Amino acid sequence: MSPSRRRQAVRMLCGRLGLSQRRACRIVGQHRSTQRHQPAEPDPDHDLRRWLRVFAKAHPRWGYRRAHAVLNRDGYACNRKKVQRLWREEGLRVPARRRKRRRVGESTTAADRLVAERPDHVWALDYQFDVTATGRILKILHVVDEHTRESLADVVAYHLDADATVDVLDKIAAGR
Repeated sequence: MSPSRRRQAVRMLCGRLGLSQRRACRIVGQHRSTQRHQPAEPDPDHDLRRWLRVFAKAHPRWGYRRAHAVLNRDGYACNRKKVQRLWREEGLRVPARRRKRRRVGESTTAADRLVAERPDHVWALDYQFDVTATGRILKILHVVDEHTRESLADVVAYHLDADATVDVLDKIAAGR
C-alpha cells in the first residue's frame, strides 16, 4: 500500500474508531513522520517550463529575453528574472555561433595574384625597426626584386617617412 493510501487509512481509523494517531499508525504500519509529512505541491511553473522548452526548440537562436517578450506580448504577465531562472533550470541555452570557415581557393588580394614574371616586374618593401643603446629608434627600409631576390636598397635612418621612401623608389627606378 502506498503512503498516501496509508494516510487515508490512519485518518479513517482516527475519525471513525477514535484511535490515537500513534496507535492507528502502528496498526497500519506507517511511521508517524510519514503520516504528518505534507506532500509537495505540484510545480506551479510546470506549464511555463513546458512552454519554454517548446519555445526554445522552435526558436533555437532566441534566448530568455525574447521568450519573456513573447510571453508578455501574448498576455502572460511574467517577471523577466523568473523566466531567466526557469530557462537556466531547464538547461536551455542559445548555441554559440559557428565560426565562418575561410574559403580555400584563390585569394582576392593583389599581393597574392601578382606573380613576378621577369626582373623589375614586382618589388617588395619591408620596414624594420630597431632600438639603439641610447634608446633611439632606427628605421630600416629593404627593397627586394621578387623575381631575382636581389636587394635593390637598404636604407637605415632615424627618420624615414613616406617622402623618403618615394625618393628611394624613384632613385632605384631611374637607375634600372
